[in-house]
Amino acid sequence: MRTPIVLAALAAAVAVSLAAASPAPSKSPRNVVADYAADTWRSFDMMLYPETGLVADNVSAEGVRARYTSPTNVGTYLWSTIAARDLGLITNAQAVARIDRTLDTVATLERHEESGQFYNWYDPQTGAKLTVWPADGSTVHPFLSSVDNGWLAAALVMVANAVPVHAAQARALYQSMHFGFYYDPGAGLIRGGAWPDQPPGCSVYDPAKDVYFTCHHYGAFNTEPRIASYIGIATGEIPATHYFKGWRTFPDTCDWSWQETKPDGVWRSYLGVDVFEGHYTYAGMNIVPSWGGSMFEALMVPLLVPEEQWGPDSWGVNHPLYVQAQIYHGKEEAGYGYWGFSPSNNPDGGYREYGVDPIGLEPNGYASDQERTFVDNGFEGCRPGAPPPDDYGRGVVTPHASFLALDWERGQALANLAKLRRNFDAYGTGGFYDAIDVVTGTVSRFYLALDQGMVMAAAANELTGDRLQGYFAGEIEAALRPLMAMEEFTAGPAGDGG
Repeated sequence: MRTPIVLAALAAAVAVSLAAASPAPSKSPRNVVADYAADTWRSFDMMLYPETGLVADNVSAEGVRARYTSPTNVGTYLWSTIAARDLGLITNAQAVARIDRTLDTVATLERHEESGQFYNWYDPQTGAKLTVWPADGSTVHPFLSSVDNGWLAAALVMVANAVPVHAAQARALYQSMHFGFYYDPGAGLIRGGAWPDQPPGCSVYDPAKDVYFTCHHYGAFNTEPRIASYIGIATGEIPATHYFKGWRTFPDTCDWSWQETKPDGVWRSYLGVDVFEGHYTYAGMNIVPSWGGSMFEALMVPLLVPEEQWGPDSWGVNHPLYVQAQIYHGKEEAGYGYWGFSPSNNPDGGYREYGVDPIGLEPNGYASDQERTFVDNGFEGCRPGAPPPDDYGRGVVTPHASFLALDWERGQALANLAKLRRNFDAYGTGGFYDAIDVVTGTVSRFYLALDQGMVMAAAANELTGDRLQGYFAGEIEAALRPLMAMEEFTAGPAGDGG
């Protein structure tokens, strides 16, 4: 699906990709990925609180662990443990013992009784629900996140299917989590989450459920919350029509002219739902955008779900183009010489979203640089745009984004990683550090459970023929594959999107 403009722009990089595929040129790509996985697994030991079997949200290069963790972090540790076993980094007995400790703790965590949903933050050393933030003593308003619970639920399914001795315990926990809790029948969408007690700011009280929901729904389709949607559809708690309720792009009318750019597309109907099959055109490609243009929004879900196989006319077209857009932006448009933009630690401190602005719906959302350089294409007939940026600033690249691209551009991904490792102090005993300012060379010397979990999943899929993916995909295939198979995106080479 690559267009001539993209092929021309990337020709030089392709020519050197084999030579730069690994820090040790004599190693095969497979061995390089295996080495990365082995080192990445060490970071989980650095993050682990063995007394609970919970991992910290992050750990510094010096070994200082955070005193908070989330359902997503627990989930990434569970599937990374399975990956480590399947890759021979630990024995089956070791994996069983680790998972046993984690599940025993998960079973004791305080959660919302009616929905079975877990709260967003716990102390990994004790398992206590956090009401005070460890770093600054500020108040935490306990929150039930649809997407974070989705990743934990997916990991529990993987344990149930991959570790027979823990199948009953993992499945019981999974079945006690109800994702229909987040579904709003009026909108046909899921909410971002809920608070048991009224929080400051905007919320919507639901007297039937006695919780305060977020004011927003997850309306953009090509984003990571679809993992929760998939689970809800598969369990029958959310109707199949929900799959088609999310926006591919927002419509091409002036009422929606606040979005990043004016989309092109056509209306189609699936299961009685009218869907605007829209796309944005970027670098000679028609792409269904994510919310912010980041890698993990679009490509974390395919670590567990073979969307490109189940939806050959939708995800199968869009995913490889999305990777090409990231490569083009980093190497050609912004001229960083590197690519891979996704939420990560900020090398200057804290955490931030990074992305490729033109392939995100949010007009002022995820930039690729520290200066937040955005593109404003305007909206023909509704609002004017602005001239394109003259220059980009300090680009921030995160290695996990390259691992997410392995399925579609293995050579380019390994070449990018090798170049990052060669040119920056970007690699430690636990694998790649979280983010690199590729202009100043500043590195965020931390490991994040979320990002390392994506690396482990991508590496395990690459080395085992998608075995890790299979532990989850089989659970939802009967319900989701037919929905994906019937849809046709308008993604593809520019000019072919109708």
